[in-house]
Amino acid sequence: MAISKLATLLIFLALVFTHGCADVSVDGEVENIVEVVRSDDSDLSILKIELQELKSKIQTLESNLDEKNQELMRKDEVLAQKEKIISAKLDSISLLESEIASLQKKEKLDAEEQVGKAYARAHELERQVDDLKRQSEILNGEKESLEILANEAEKKTNEASLKLENFQKIHEEQKTRIRVTEQALEVSKEEMMKAKFEAASKIKELTEVHGAWLPPWLATHYGHFQFFITTRWNEHAKPAIDVVIEKALDKAAQAEKWAEPHVKTVKAKYIPAVKERWLVVKKNVKPHVETLTTKTVEFYKTSKSVITPYAVKSKEAIGPYYLEVKKFSKPYVDQVATVTKPHVEKVRVVLKPYTKKLVHASGKFLESAAVYHQKVQGTVKETLHKHELIRPLATRELEWFAASAILALPIILLFNICSAIFWKKPKKPARNANVHHARRKGKRGHPDK
Repeated sequence: MAISKLATLLIFLALVFTHGCADVSVDGEVENIVEVVRSDDSDLSILKIELQELKSKIQTLESNLDEKNQELMRKDEVLAQKEKIISAKLDSISLLESEIASLQKKEKLDAEEQVGKAYARAHELERQVDDLKRQSEILNGEKESLEILANEAEKKTNEASLKLENFQKIHEEQKTRIRVTEQALEVSKEEMMKAKFEAASKIKELTEVHGAWLPPWLATHYGHFQFFITTRWNEHAKPAIDVVIEKALDKAAQAEKWAEPHVKTVKAKYIPAVKERWLVVKKNVKPHVETLTTKTVEFYKTSKSVITPYAVKSKEAIGPYYLEVKKFSKPYVDQVATVTKPHVEKVRVVLKPYTKKLVHASGKFLESAAVYHQKVQGTVKETLHKHELIRPLATRELEWFAASAILALPIILLFNICSAIFWKKPKKPARNANVHHARRKGKRGHPDK
């Protein structure tokens, strides 16, 4: 019994010493990793934030490890105290065994009772030793969990170092890309300077051609006309449009207020009746619609089968006449093309800058119109889905047509207002004013005179 107890004590002490060495090695590796991260931090200015986050995580892990080490130290102290208690109790056991041996030598009547008491005390001490073994096993399990946490911390630090290496590689690749882009920018700058010089020369040529083609009196008239239109717009058209819009908004608000009770009554009374009637009509009309569709399909097929041979025959008959007309008109078309080609090229050269601007402006206008059309279509869809009466009419085609009509209405109104302002109607001459009657009938004389 004494030999087995000594062996268990030696194994327990060996486990305690190995745990202390492992904690020291883990702390050293974590400190080395932190020093490596700190040494690389000076080179990576772009990734400081992520490094600080990693450092904070490592510091939290280190603080957790320190706390666990302190707990282990406390538990080691508890184990040392319990080992002292075990050694004291082993000494007492040895003393008891010696007493038992002395009592066995002495042949007395009370020896058996003392031996029984000694064995009882020995059993109690063995129970206490078993309890201490269990506690030591629990502490060993806690040590293993702490070792697992330390291994996880090491893995996280290794992952952080790998991330740092990847960030370094990305930083180097970005530097190389920046160099390549700088070189490409220098080349593009040189090409831009060349293109600007060529464009300036072409613009000079075009201005000379434009000045020779466009007369100065037309340019002055164009400027006067533009100034006249802007002044008319600011004085007459714009305030009139604002007033019309305000009145329309007021009328719309009044119409909504007026229509609210009527809409409620319609929803409560007429909509269910209309739905019932619609279902009845749908049931009654469905077979007629099916028969009509089948008949239309049959009529289309029969008409196609009848018309196709006549179409083929007419095509075969018209073909030679078409070829003869083409042969006869080809030389005249070629002559017209050769005569008009230089004039068309001159007009194209003159109108080229204006066409580019027009294409760009039209593209922007179409994009903005598409965006506004989609917005208006969405609002129309929402308004149609709000009311139960109009909800079955909310189709894509109706939404598209309604949105296009809403967008076209202000343009039509502006055109009508501008036409009313700028294009005044000619005054019709009065029928009875300033009319010289050449032939007047003479007054009839009365018979009394």
